[in-house]
Amino acid sequence: MFNKKTIEDMNLKGKRVLVRVDYNVPLDEKMNVTDNTRIKLSLPTINYLIGQGAKVILMSHLGRPKDAAEEKYRLTPAAKELEKLTGKKVIKFDETFSEDIKSFIDNEMQPGSIAMLENLRFNPGEKKNDTAFAQKLASLADVYVNDAFGSSHRAHASISGIAQFLPALSGFLLKKEVEALGSLLENPQRPFVAVLGGSKISDKILVIKNLLDKVDSLILGGGMTYTFLKAQGFEIGKSICEDDQLQYALDMIELAKTNNVKLMLPVDIIAASEYAADADYKNVDTGSIPAEWEGMGIGEKTAALYAQEIKKAKTVFWNGPMGVFEFDRFSFGTKEIGKAIAESGAVTVAGGGDTLAAIKKFSLSGKFSHISSGGGASMEFLEGKVLPGVAALLDK
Repeated sequence: MFNKKTIEDMNLKGKRVLVRVDYNVPLDEKMNVTDNTRIKLSLPTINYLIGQGAKVILMSHLGRPKDAAEEKYRLTPAAKELEKLTGKKVIKFDETFSEDIKSFIDNEMQPGSIAMLENLRFNPGEKKNDTAFAQKLASLADVYVNDAFGSSHRAHASISGIAQFLPALSGFLLKKEVEALGSLLENPQRPFVAVLGGSKISDKILVIKNLLDKVDSLILGGGMTYTFLKAQGFEIGKSICEDDQLQYALDMIELAKTNNVKLMLPVDIIAASEYAADADYKNVDTGSIPAEWEGMGIGEKTAALYAQEIKKAKTVFWNGPMGVFEFDRFSFGTKEIGKAIAESGAVTVAGGGDTLAAIKKFSLSGKFSHISSGGGASMEFLEGKVLPGVAALLDK
Protein backbone atom coordinates (compact mmCIF):
# COMPACT_ATOMS: atom_id res chain seq x y z
CA MET A 1 0.00 0.00 0.00
CA PHE A 2 1.26 3.48 -0.94
CA ASN A 3 1.17 5.67 2.16
CA LYS A 4 2.41 8.97 0.70
CA LYS A 5 0.38 11.94 -0.51
CA THR A 6 0.00 12.27 -4.28
CA ILE A 7 -0.96 15.09 -6.63
CA GLU A 8 -4.58 14.04 -6.19
CA ASP A 9 -4.46 14.88 -2.48
CA MET A 10 -4.01 18.64 -2.89
CA ASN A 11 -5.79 21.44 -4.74
CA LEU A 12 -3.17 22.55 -7.29
CA LYS A 13 -5.24 25.08 -9.25
CA GLY A 14 -3.07 28.11 -10.06
CA LYS A 15 -0.15 26.68 -8.04
CA ARG A 16 3.45 26.76 -9.19
CA VAL A 17 4.34 23.04 -9.22
CA LEU A 18 7.97 21.98 -9.52
CA VAL A 19 8.13 18.43 -10.88
CA ARG A 20 11.24 16.23 -10.73
CA VAL A 21 11.12 13.99 -13.81
CA ASP A 22 13.66 11.52 -15.17
CA TYR A 23 14.56 12.73 -18.66
CA ASN A 24 17.96 11.04 -18.67
CA VAL A 25 17.30 9.91 -22.24
CA PRO A 26 19.68 8.73 -25.01
CA LEU A 27 20.56 11.23 -27.74
CA ASP A 28 22.08 10.72 -31.19
CA GLU A 29 24.87 12.81 -32.77
CA LYS A 30 22.32 15.33 -34.04
CA MET A 31 20.96 15.76 -30.51
CA ASN A 32 17.69 13.98 -31.18
CA VAL A 33 16.07 11.78 -28.54
CA THR A 34 16.43 8.15 -29.69
CA ASP A 35 14.23 6.59 -27.00
CA ASN A 36 11.44 8.73 -25.52
CA THR A 37 10.10 6.07 -23.12
CA ARG A 38 10.97 8.04 -19.98
CA ILE A 39 9.36 11.19 -21.34
CA LYS A 40 6.19 9.26 -22.21
CA LEU A 41 6.07 7.82 -18.69
CA SER A 42 5.87 11.35 -17.26
CA LEU A 43 2.85 12.36 -19.37
CA PRO A 44 0.05 11.18 -17.01
CA THR A 45 1.41 13.41 -14.23
CA ILE A 46 2.08 16.39 -16.52
CA ASN A 47 -1.32 16.16 -18.21
CA TYR A 48 -3.08 15.91 -14.86
CA LEU A 49 -1.31 19.03 -13.56
CA ILE A 50 -2.10 20.95 -16.75
CA GLY A 51 -5.73 19.89 -16.37
CA GLN A 52 -5.69 21.24 -12.81
CA GLY A 53 -4.56 24.62 -14.07
CA ALA A 54 -1.13 24.44 -12.43
CA LYS A 55 2.02 26.12 -13.68
CA VAL A 56 4.18 23.06 -14.43
CA ILE A 57 7.94 23.54 -14.00
CA LEU A 58 9.97 20.45 -14.90
CA MET A 59 13.49 19.61 -13.77
CA SER A 60 15.75 16.66 -14.55
CA HIS A 61 19.34 15.56 -14.89
CA LEU A 62 20.91 14.20 -18.09
CA GLY A 63 24.12 12.20 -18.22
CA ARG A 64 27.22 12.98 -16.18
CA PRO A 65 28.45 16.42 -17.26
CA LYS A 66 31.96 17.28 -16.06
CA ASP A 67 31.78 21.02 -16.74
CA ALA A 68 29.20 23.55 -15.62
CA ALA A 69 27.36 23.55 -18.96
CA GLU A 70 28.42 20.94 -21.50
CA GLU A 71 26.34 21.57 -24.62
CA LYS A 72 25.76 17.86 -25.31
CA TYR A 73 24.03 17.49 -21.95
CA ARG A 74 21.50 20.29 -22.33
CA LEU A 75 17.85 19.31 -21.91
CA THR A 76 16.70 21.16 -25.04
CA PRO A 77 16.17 17.91 -27.05
CA ALA A 78 13.99 16.53 -24.24
CA ALA A 79 11.94 19.75 -24.23
CA LYS A 80 11.40 19.46 -28.00
CA GLU A 81 10.37 15.81 -27.66
CA LEU A 82 7.92 16.73 -24.90
CA GLU A 83 6.42 19.40 -27.17
CA LYS A 84 5.81 16.74 -29.83
CA LEU A 85 4.16 14.40 -27.34
CA THR A 86 1.93 16.97 -25.65
CA GLY A 87 1.29 19.34 -28.55
CA LYS A 88 2.01 22.18 -26.12
CA LYS A 89 4.79 24.76 -26.09
CA VAL A 90 7.52 24.00 -23.54
CA ILE A 91 9.35 27.08 -22.25
CA LYS A 92 12.95 25.91 -21.94
CA PHE A 93 15.35 27.85 -19.70
CA ASP A 94 19.13 27.71 -20.16
CA GLU A 95 19.89 27.82 -16.43
CA THR A 96 18.87 25.74 -13.43
CA PHE A 97 17.96 28.90 -11.51
CA SER A 98 18.01 32.68 -11.82
CA GLU A 99 15.99 35.60 -10.55
CA ASP A 100 14.78 36.15 -14.14
CA ILE A 101 13.42 32.60 -14.25
CA LYS A 102 11.67 33.18 -10.92
CA SER A 103 10.20 36.47 -12.15
CA PHE A 104 8.95 34.85 -15.37
CA ILE A 105 7.26 31.98 -13.50
CA ASP A 106 5.67 34.36 -10.98
CA ASN A 107 4.50 37.08 -13.36
CA GLU A 108 4.32 35.85 -16.96
CA MET A 109 3.83 32.10 -16.96
CA GLN A 110 0.21 31.11 -17.51
CA PRO A 111 -1.66 28.41 -15.56
CA GLY A 112 -1.74 25.16 -17.55
CA SER A 113 1.58 25.84 -19.30
CA ILE A 114 4.91 23.97 -19.11
CA ALA A 115 8.44 25.22 -18.42
CA MET A 116 11.70 23.26 -18.06
CA LEU A 117 14.85 24.12 -16.14
CA GLU A 118 18.30 23.27 -17.48
CA ASN A 119 20.15 20.06 -16.54
CA LEU A 120 20.32 19.98 -12.74
CA ARG A 121 23.80 18.48 -12.81
CA PHE A 122 25.16 21.68 -14.35
CA ASN A 123 25.00 22.89 -10.75
CA PRO A 124 27.41 21.06 -8.40
CA GLY A 125 24.92 21.61 -5.59
CA GLU A 126 22.58 18.99 -7.08
CA LYS A 127 24.68 15.89 -6.34
CA LYS A 128 26.02 17.37 -3.10
CA ASN A 129 22.44 17.83 -1.87
CA ASP A 130 23.40 21.43 -1.15
CA THR A 131 20.81 23.14 1.03
CA ALA A 132 21.26 26.55 -0.63
CA PHE A 133 20.67 25.08 -4.11
CA ALA A 134 17.62 23.14 -2.89
CA GLN A 135 16.27 26.35 -1.37
CA LYS A 136 16.73 28.24 -4.65
CA LEU A 137 14.84 25.55 -6.56
CA ALA A 138 12.11 25.57 -3.94
CA SER A 139 11.70 29.35 -4.28
CA LEU A 140 10.35 28.79 -7.81
CA ALA A 141 7.26 26.91 -6.65
CA ASP A 142 4.48 26.36 -4.12
CA VAL A 143 4.52 22.57 -4.33
CA TYR A 144 7.12 19.92 -5.16
CA VAL A 145 6.26 16.69 -7.00
CA ASN A 146 8.62 13.73 -7.37
CA ASP A 147 7.86 11.62 -10.43
CA ALA A 148 11.45 10.46 -10.98
CA PHE A 149 11.45 7.00 -9.43
CA GLY A 150 14.67 6.15 -11.32
CA SER A 151 16.53 8.82 -9.34
CA SER A 152 14.79 8.37 -5.99
CA HIS A 153 17.58 6.27 -4.50
CA ARG A 154 19.85 9.33 -4.63
CA ALA A 155 19.81 11.91 -1.83
CA HIS A 156 20.25 14.85 -4.21
CA ALA A 157 19.02 18.44 -3.87
CA SER A 158 16.15 17.95 -6.34
CA ILE A 159 15.12 14.62 -4.80
CA SER A 160 15.24 14.92 -1.02
CA GLY A 161 16.77 18.33 -0.24
CA ILE A 162 13.94 20.33 -1.78
CA ALA A 163 11.32 18.53 0.32
CA GLN A 164 12.55 20.44 3.38
CA PHE A 165 11.15 23.66 1.91
CA LEU A 166 7.98 22.68 0.02
CA PRO A 167 5.02 20.33 0.46
CA ALA A 168 6.28 17.17 -1.29
CA LEU A 169 3.89 14.96 -3.26
CA SER A 170 4.21 11.87 -5.44
CA GLY A 171 3.46 11.86 -9.14
CA PHE A 172 1.59 8.99 -10.78
CA LEU A 173 4.70 7.18 -12.07
CA LEU A 174 6.47 7.10 -8.72
CA LYS A 175 3.29 5.83 -7.02
CA LYS A 176 2.87 3.11 -9.67
CA GLU A 177 6.50 1.98 -9.28
CA VAL A 178 6.37 1.77 -5.49
CA GLU A 179 3.06 -0.11 -5.57
CA ALA A 180 4.26 -2.61 -8.21
CA LEU A 181 7.58 -3.33 -6.49
CA GLY A 182 6.06 -3.17 -3.02
CA SER A 183 3.55 -5.87 -3.93
CA LEU A 184 6.47 -8.22 -4.69
CA LEU A 185 7.81 -7.83 -1.16
CA GLU A 186 4.57 -7.54 0.79
CA ASN A 187 1.96 -9.78 -0.76
CA PRO A 188 3.00 -11.63 -3.94
CA GLN A 189 0.72 -14.23 -5.48
CA ARG A 190 2.45 -17.60 -5.13
CA PRO A 191 4.45 -19.35 -6.40
CA PHE A 192 6.74 -16.28 -6.60
CA VAL A 193 9.71 -16.79 -8.93
CA ALA A 194 12.60 -14.33 -9.22
CA VAL A 195 14.89 -14.47 -12.27
CA LEU A 196 18.23 -12.72 -11.77
CA GLY A 197 20.96 -12.37 -14.36
CA GLY A 198 23.74 -9.98 -15.28
CA SER A 199 27.48 -10.21 -14.98
CA LYS A 200 28.21 -9.55 -11.31
CA ILE A 201 27.04 -11.00 -8.01
CA SER A 202 28.43 -7.93 -6.24
CA ASP A 203 25.76 -5.78 -7.94
CA LYS A 204 23.02 -7.97 -6.46
CA ILE A 205 24.36 -9.18 -3.10
CA LEU A 206 21.63 -7.63 -0.97
CA VAL A 207 18.88 -8.31 -3.51
CA ILE A 208 19.65 -12.04 -3.60
CA LYS A 209 19.75 -12.22 0.19
CA ASN A 210 16.49 -10.28 0.61
CA LEU A 211 14.66 -12.24 -2.09
CA LEU A 212 15.66 -15.55 -0.51
CA ASP A 213 13.32 -14.52 2.33
CA LYS A 214 10.47 -13.80 -0.10
CA VAL A 215 10.49 -16.12 -3.12
CA ASP A 216 9.59 -19.74 -3.73
CA SER A 217 12.17 -20.16 -6.54
CA LEU A 218 15.27 -18.16 -7.47
CA ILE A 219 16.56 -18.65 -11.02
CA LEU A 220 20.09 -17.44 -11.78
CA GLY A 221 21.63 -16.77 -15.19
CA GLY A 222 24.27 -14.66 -16.90
CA GLY A 223 27.83 -13.95 -15.81
CA MET A 224 27.09 -14.18 -12.09
CA THR A 225 26.43 -17.91 -12.36
CA TYR A 226 30.07 -18.76 -13.04
CA THR A 227 30.99 -17.56 -9.54
CA PHE A 228 28.31 -19.87 -8.09
CA LEU A 229 29.56 -22.75 -10.26
CA LYS A 230 33.23 -22.24 -9.42
CA ALA A 231 32.33 -22.06 -5.71
CA GLN A 232 30.90 -25.58 -6.06
CA GLY A 233 34.02 -26.88 -7.79
CA PHE A 234 32.91 -26.75 -11.45
CA GLU A 235 35.36 -25.94 -14.25
CA ILE A 236 34.44 -22.52 -15.73
CA GLY A 237 37.36 -21.96 -18.16
CA LYS A 238 37.95 -18.25 -18.75
CA SER A 239 34.41 -17.24 -17.78
CA ILE A 240 33.85 -14.08 -15.76
CA CYS A 241 34.18 -14.79 -12.05
CA GLU A 242 34.34 -12.79 -8.82
CA ASP A 243 36.71 -14.80 -6.66
CA ASP A 244 36.02 -12.54 -3.66
CA GLN A 245 32.36 -13.63 -3.79
CA LEU A 246 32.89 -17.42 -3.77
CA GLN A 247 32.05 -17.79 -0.08
CA TYR A 248 29.01 -15.53 -0.49
CA ALA A 249 27.78 -17.81 -3.29
CA LEU A 250 28.09 -20.86 -1.02
CA ASP A 251 26.35 -18.99 1.79
CA MET A 252 23.43 -18.14 -0.51
CA ILE A 253 23.12 -21.77 -1.62
CA GLU A 254 22.88 -22.76 2.05
CA LEU A 255 20.42 -19.96 2.83
CA ALA A 256 18.19 -21.16 -0.01
CA LYS A 257 18.17 -24.65 1.52
CA THR A 258 17.42 -23.25 4.98
CA ASN A 259 14.53 -21.15 3.61
CA ASN A 260 13.23 -24.00 1.46
CA VAL A 261 13.74 -21.93 -1.71
CA LYS A 262 14.43 -23.71 -4.98
CA LEU A 263 17.71 -22.16 -6.21
CA MET A 264 18.26 -22.97 -9.89
CA LEU A 265 21.64 -22.76 -11.63
CA PRO A 266 22.53 -23.69 -15.23
CA VAL A 267 22.91 -27.37 -16.11
CA ASP A 268 24.44 -26.46 -19.47
CA ILE A 269 26.20 -23.45 -20.95
CA ILE A 270 26.79 -21.88 -24.35
CA ALA A 271 30.59 -21.61 -24.39
CA ALA A 272 32.64 -19.58 -26.88
CA SER A 273 36.27 -19.48 -27.95
CA GLU A 274 36.38 -15.73 -27.22
CA TYR A 275 34.17 -12.79 -26.31
CA ALA A 276 33.16 -11.82 -29.84
CA ALA A 277 29.98 -11.78 -31.93
CA ASP A 278 31.42 -14.27 -34.44
CA ALA A 279 33.30 -16.54 -32.02
CA ASP A 280 33.20 -20.33 -32.32
CA TYR A 281 30.70 -21.74 -29.84
CA LYS A 282 29.08 -24.93 -28.59
CA ASN A 283 26.54 -26.04 -26.02
CA VAL A 284 28.33 -27.88 -23.17
CA ASP A 285 27.25 -29.35 -19.85
CA THR A 286 27.97 -27.28 -16.74
CA GLY A 287 31.51 -28.02 -15.63
CA SER A 288 32.65 -28.96 -19.14
CA ILE A 289 33.67 -25.53 -20.44
CA PRO A 290 37.04 -25.97 -22.24
CA ALA A 291 39.94 -24.38 -20.33
CA GLU A 292 40.54 -21.62 -22.91
CA TRP A 293 36.85 -20.92 -23.57
CA GLU A 294 34.28 -18.85 -21.68
CA GLY A 295 30.60 -19.07 -20.88
CA MET A 296 28.35 -16.73 -22.87
CA GLY A 297 24.93 -17.71 -21.53
CA ILE A 298 22.63 -20.48 -20.40
CA GLY A 299 22.30 -23.56 -22.62
CA GLU A 300 19.28 -25.21 -24.23
CA LYS A 301 18.51 -27.67 -21.42
CA THR A 302 18.76 -24.90 -18.83
CA ALA A 303 16.44 -22.61 -20.80
CA ALA A 304 13.84 -25.41 -20.98
CA LEU A 305 14.10 -26.15 -17.23
CA TYR A 306 13.87 -22.45 -16.33
CA ALA A 307 10.87 -21.94 -18.65
CA GLN A 308 9.15 -24.92 -17.02
CA GLU A 309 9.61 -23.38 -13.55
CA ILE A 310 8.37 -19.98 -14.76
CA LYS A 311 5.18 -21.56 -16.15
CA LYS A 312 4.20 -22.61 -12.62
CA ALA A 313 4.56 -19.08 -11.26
CA LYS A 314 1.82 -16.65 -10.26
CA THR A 315 4.33 -13.80 -9.77
CA VAL A 316 7.64 -13.29 -11.62
CA PHE A 317 10.33 -10.64 -11.08
CA TRP A 318 13.06 -10.40 -13.74
CA ASN A 319 16.28 -8.43 -13.52
CA GLY A 320 19.29 -9.17 -15.70
CA PRO A 321 19.90 -11.08 -18.95
CA MET A 322 20.74 -14.79 -19.11
CA GLY A 323 23.88 -14.16 -21.15
CA VAL A 324 25.45 -11.95 -23.80
CA PHE A 325 22.16 -11.21 -25.56
CA GLU A 326 23.71 -8.31 -27.50
CA PHE A 327 25.41 -10.88 -29.78
CA ASP A 328 22.72 -12.72 -31.75
CA ARG A 329 24.29 -16.18 -31.57
CA PHE A 330 24.34 -15.97 -27.75
CA SER A 331 20.94 -14.33 -27.27
CA PHE A 332 18.98 -17.59 -27.22
CA GLY A 333 18.76 -18.02 -23.43
CA THR A 334 17.69 -14.45 -22.69
CA LYS A 335 15.11 -14.56 -25.48
CA GLU A 336 13.60 -17.86 -24.34
CA ILE A 337 13.37 -16.79 -20.69
CA GLY A 338 11.94 -13.39 -21.67
CA LYS A 339 9.26 -15.12 -23.76
CA ALA A 340 8.50 -17.62 -20.99
CA ILE A 341 7.97 -14.79 -18.49
CA ALA A 342 5.88 -12.72 -20.93
CA GLU A 343 3.65 -15.71 -21.75
CA SER A 344 3.40 -17.09 -18.19
CA GLY A 345 0.06 -15.48 -17.35
CA ALA A 346 1.58 -14.45 -14.01
CA VAL A 347 1.96 -10.96 -12.56
CA THR A 348 5.24 -9.99 -14.24
CA VAL A 349 7.59 -7.20 -13.14
CA ALA A 350 10.87 -6.41 -14.89
CA GLY A 351 13.59 -3.90 -14.08
CA GLY A 352 17.14 -2.89 -14.98
CA GLY A 353 18.66 -1.27 -18.07
CA ASP A 354 19.92 -4.48 -19.72
CA THR A 355 16.62 -6.23 -18.99
CA LEU A 356 14.68 -3.41 -20.64
CA ALA A 357 17.03 -3.52 -23.65
CA ALA A 358 16.40 -7.27 -23.98
CA ILE A 359 12.62 -6.83 -23.67
CA LYS A 360 12.76 -4.22 -26.43
CA LYS A 361 15.07 -6.32 -28.65
CA PHE A 362 12.74 -9.31 -28.49
CA SER A 363 9.54 -7.22 -28.93
CA LEU A 364 8.10 -8.14 -25.52
CA SER A 365 7.41 -4.60 -24.26
CA GLY A 366 3.61 -4.79 -24.08
CA LYS A 367 3.54 -8.21 -22.44
CA PHE A 368 4.62 -7.39 -18.87
CA SER A 369 2.42 -6.25 -15.99
CA HIS A 370 5.00 -3.63 -15.03
CA ILE A 371 8.36 -2.58 -16.44
CA SER A 372 10.27 -0.47 -13.92
CA SER A 373 11.79 2.78 -15.15
CA GLY A 374 14.49 2.73 -12.47
CA GLY A 375 17.25 0.11 -12.51
CA GLY A 376 19.28 1.18 -9.48
CA ALA A 377 16.23 2.45 -7.61
CA SER A 378 14.26 -0.74 -8.17
CA MET A 379 17.15 -2.90 -6.97
CA GLU A 380 17.68 -0.81 -3.82
CA PHE A 381 13.94 -0.97 -3.13
CA LEU A 382 14.04 -4.76 -3.43
CA GLU A 383 17.07 -4.85 -1.14
CA GLY A 384 14.69 -3.48 1.48
CA LYS A 385 16.27 -0.03 1.58
CA VAL A 386 14.27 3.14 2.15
CA LEU A 387 14.62 5.38 -0.92
CA PRO A 388 15.42 9.03 0.02
CA GLY A 389 13.07 10.35 -2.68
CA VAL A 390 10.14 8.36 -1.30
CA ALA A 391 10.91 8.97 2.37
CA ALA A 392 10.93 12.75 1.77
CA LEU A 393 7.29 12.84 0.58
CA LEU A 394 4.39 13.83 2.84
CA ASP A 395 2.73 10.93 4.63
CA LYS A 396 -0.99 10.37 4.14
